Amino acid sequence: MSYEATRARVETYFDRTATEVWARLTSDAPVSRIRQTVREGRDAMRARMLARLPADLSGARVLDAGCGAGQMTAELAARGADVVACDISPALVDIARERLPSPQKHRVTFHAGDMLDPALGRFDHVLAMDSLIYYGEADLARALHGLALRSAGGVVFTVAPRTPLLMTMWRAGRLFPRADRSPVMVPHSARRLAAALQDTGSAARLAPLGRVARGFYISEAMEVRQ
Repeated sequence: MSYEATRARVETYFDRTATEVWARLTSDAPVSRIRQTVREGRDAMRARMLARLPADLSGARVLDAGCGAGQMTAELAARGADVVACDISPALVDIARERLPSPQKHRVTFHAGDMLDPALGRFDHVLAMDSLIYYGEADLARALHGLALRSAGGVVFTVAPRTPLLMTMWRAGRLFPRADRSPVMVPHSARRLAAALQDTGSAARLAPLGRVARGFYISEAMEVRQ
């Protein structure tokens, strides 16, 4: 499936099918034990990614690529960053805008659309948490190449790790498609993704940053720097 087709499916899912579920998951509202593990895993991963950036981001322009309901956006703005918070789902962008604390609103520009849009400009840092996990190897490598060229401080992002269990689940999902299924995560390994990045002509270097596993949440952080 092409990048454009996958992007359209992701938009449909998060903007129509899963908006309420996602809004609840990213709030303080009670959730099931399964979703609680996802919430805890996402909190841990967000902290891991933010640890790669300076504590004081005053004057830095940062792209929150796939901002969702805005948790990362709020933390970046609290550190003093000028944040461009972008998500393919207008509904989630609206939630992020509503939830952003008033003292931070002047630091954030919201954008509903493609996080790879060159018109968004250049950045000091790019964070993409669980927003590139649906794309195949070649599409992901091209996306990282383009983002890295526009980010002085590199791109910190997450993937679904290429483990035997996740590969089995991925193949099963491809064998039994459903129209209402959420977009399928594509597992990646650092070695293969680094090779795919080189194939784009990029001189950027890829480095794994560690994995977070909490029940039904498993994700691996990586970083690309020129």
